[in-house]
Amino acid sequence: MKYLLSYFRKYRRESIIAPLFKMLEAMFDLLVPLVVANIINTGIAARDTGYILGQCGLLILMALIGLACSFTAQYFAARAAIGTATGLRHQLMAHIQKLSFTELDTIGVSTLITRMTADVNQVQNGVNMFLRLFLRSPFIVIGAMVMAFTVDAGAALIFLIAIPVLSVIVFGVMKLTSPMYKQVQQKLDAVTGATRENLTGVRVVRAFGREAAEAERFAQLNGELNAAQLRVGRIAALMNPLTYVVVNLALIAILCVGADKVNNSTLLSGDVVALVNYMSQILVELVKLANLIVLLTRAVASLGRVASVLDAETSMTYPEKSAQADSADEAVRFDHVSLTYSGAGDESITDISFRALKGQTIGVIGGTGSGKSTLVNLIPRFYDATKGTVSLMGRPVTDWTHDELRDRIAVVMQRAQLFKGTIRSNLLYGDTAATDEMLWEALETAQAAEFVRQKPGQLDEVVEQGGRNLSGGQKQRLTIARALVSRPDILILDDSASALDYATDAALRRALRHLPETTTTFIVSQRTSSLQHADQILVLDDGELVGCGTHEALMESCEVYREIHESQFRNDHAKGGAQA
Repeated sequence: MKYLLSYFRKYRRESIIAPLFKMLEAMFDLLVPLVVANIINTGIAARDTGYILGQCGLLILMALIGLACSFTAQYFAARAAIGTATGLRHQLMAHIQKLSFTELDTIGVSTLITRMTADVNQVQNGVNMFLRLFLRSPFIVIGAMVMAFTVDAGAALIFLIAIPVLSVIVFGVMKLTSPMYKQVQQKLDAVTGATRENLTGVRVVRAFGREAAEAERFAQLNGELNAAQLRVGRIAALMNPLTYVVVNLALIAILCVGADKVNNSTLLSGDVVALVNYMSQILVELVKLANLIVLLTRAVASLGRVASVLDAETSMTYPEKSAQADSADEAVRFDHVSLTYSGAGDESITDISFRALKGQTIGVIGGTGSGKSTLVNLIPRFYDATKGTVSLMGRPVTDWTHDELRDRIAVVMQRAQLFKGTIRSNLLYGDTAATDEMLWEALETAQAAEFVRQKPGQLDEVVEQGGRNLSGGQKQRLTIARALVSRPDILILDDSASALDYATDAALRRALRHLPETTTTFIVSQRTSSLQHADQILVLDDGELVGCGTHEALMESCEVYREIHESQFRNDHAKGGAQA
């Protein structure tokens, strides 16, 4: 609740005005039965048309004032609710940006999406209804009982019995449904995750003809969500009929007692009508209160889920400023580094040690799952090593500020990710102050300038979400250009040329050799041909460094590297021998 209270303080005026105007509206509602009673007891009994018309005009005036109060309350309640939801989304987004990859992997992307959308919307609805009804409904219930005593104390004792019974029903149902709504939200997370996964991988699903299987999996998850909603819905559905039964029994009792008193001339017929109206008001407000409690229960559950993300602390802390000078020649050093992912049983990389100098090109190769991406992800500190030390420019990577790391290092991920906008807007992620000349220079190096010039809009060509209007090779080249725009000291290409043909890959490697002499380049690749020019090649096998050296040296000393190289070139040699 601490996150919500901060927004209530921010919208203090709206949070006070909305319920106050709702109470003003409620006061007019409580006076209506008395006016009606006067019309019956005085106007109709005396056949005084003028009095009846005057009282009817008073009713209309009260209705108009109540309507104005209702509109005012709704306006300020909506301002507070929408402002709170907007603030929560901004706060969530800002906090998520601070979380490390470890926390993002643990929480899950689909869960974060659900909490930023469905859960925050649920909180918004809860705040809106809370400000509108949390004072009005209890005020009407208690006020109607008090007004009933002013009409007739004997008949009003029925209210003292009915209201506690109704309260037990309302709060009993609330207690039962509260934990069940949390389960519903968890099931919704699973459905959201499956939907996101299917939409992201729709081409893979269709390529392997798994539409039926995925539809069946979705149906199962959706069925579990449906079953959970039905369970809580059945219990929540008991509230209205039970409250109506109690209220209608109370109405029957009021009519019986009132009829005897009217016959004995101790109570007027208009007063009986007033008592019935007050009981009807209690019924309506308790039903509203019951629905409000259900809504608030769901809102509180959603707020708890939002708070759990906001309470998640990042496992990484950055110093406010750097304390040591850079090394003159060393770019990266791994000193007996190991990493175990959160929740994993075994280490992903084990006891890795190497040294990369400024201006060198470092190749990283190995089989699938050998730890190549894990190794390079430690350099920009996407993850922290669980053992050993990763040093950058002569000092531990943990001593660098966040901004310094991002300024020094540019990473091109395995999966090319572009954002909706234009080619220019995507490239400016590397450096928002980059000129067109700098953008074209980066495109030339990344071998992307030719196809960009062929686009009608060139740099201003529209890029769809995820770059879906571009081919895989075009996306990869644009992501490489985006990294080059930042002019980094360390450039990491994590298998980012896998979609390029051999000619384009070779041209890219030649262009990368002309980067500034101080730029250290890490190239992760499955192709030995892409790494032959590297000053140093790291060979990984099952998370261990089994070879380190040049291509020629590794061909002689490293069996794993030699097997990878021969497996890739054996077919070419066989074809050449057959032709001879």
